[in-house]
Amino acid sequence: MTGFSEENSAQVVAESFAATPDPRLKQVLTSLVEHLHAFVKDVEPSEAEWQQAIDFLTATGHKCDDTRQEFVLLSDVLGVSMLVDAINNRKSPAATDTTVLGPFHLVDSPPRELGANISLDHNGEPCVFAGQVRSSDGTPLPGARVDVWQANGAGYYDVQQPGVQPERNLRGLFTTDEHGRFWLRTVVPRYYPIPDDGPVGRLLAATRRHPNRPAHIHVIAEAAGHAPLTTHVFVEGSPYLDSDTVFGVKESLIRPVTTVDDPGRARHYGTANPFRLIEFDVVLDRVAS
Repeated sequence: MTGFSEENSAQVVAESFAATPDPRLKQVLTSLVEHLHAFVKDVEPSEAEWQQAIDFLTATGHKCDDTRQEFVLLSDVLGVSMLVDAINNRKSPAATDTTVLGPFHLVDSPPRELGANISLDHNGEPCVFAGQVRSSDGTPLPGARVDVWQANGAGYYDVQQPGVQPERNLRGLFTTDEHGRFWLRTVVPRYYPIPDDGPVGRLLAATRRHPNRPAHIHVIAEAAGHAPLTTHVFVEGSPYLDSDTVFGVKESLIRPVTTVDDPGRARHYGTANPFRLIEFDVVLDRVAS
């Protein structure tokens, strides 16, 4: 590990990891050094620019707390979160498409009965969210768990407004019935900006990018013998569907908000008639036993 130079820098540093006992750690660090050194040689930052980069990462860390993860936001707006999601969720054509977890799954959703109203502040247009969880062969999955969370009608999550929104507002953990169905009452979500008062927001402004996400409901679905799935349901017609700042939109995940005039269905869902409805079925891949 002598003779460090501009030409051999990556090799010299990579060789310093030769005795690393964990082979995966050795692989990751070696690849990181090779790509990082290649990047530095490509852009040739000044010392002032390199310090600016360090200051940016330091500020990103300082912005993180129990209700905000600025590094997740940074990963999201650079498209890395979606790339990691794609790599780790290669699936059968039948399974529902995945998308990013997002930075607001910071607290556990409370278990709720089917048909419960998760909108505790009643901020937004009331609607029913309903669907069925099935296996990739079409078999309904009773007893599946469906974790749901979303922003309210003003575009804020509960963790963004402590003391304003009730705790665990617009969050719920549901168990599907004997036919694999789930349903709940909520409000139509609104599009919203990701938190842009920190380093990531300044980065977006410097690159003339907006911070907005289209309206969506988050869903995690899990069932025994199947791979868990993290996804969104995007509201048809929402602004920013074609320019989501975290690159999370997939055509297969967009659903309309329909108006239903059916007293029987309204009674089943525990809501007034007519009512607004978002329907979204989830298909899970089986895992090898």
